[in-house]
Amino acid sequence: MLVHPQIDPVAISLGPLSIHWYGLMYLLGFVLFILLGRYRIKRTPQSKFTNEMLDKKE
Repeated sequence: MLVHPQIDPVAISLGPLSIHWYGLMYLLGFVLFILLGRYRIKRTPQSKFTNEMLDKKE
């Protein structure tokens, strides 16, 4: 029989507010997507996108 670890799904609990691990992973994924995307745009000489295009708010 396999023994599985009992990991609490709540990472941080502040009173009635609880933040789950999967929420933190989504946040980390979105932040890394933005940071790595901006890095690649700056490093690629023939990029189709510019920083102005990304920062443009309509």
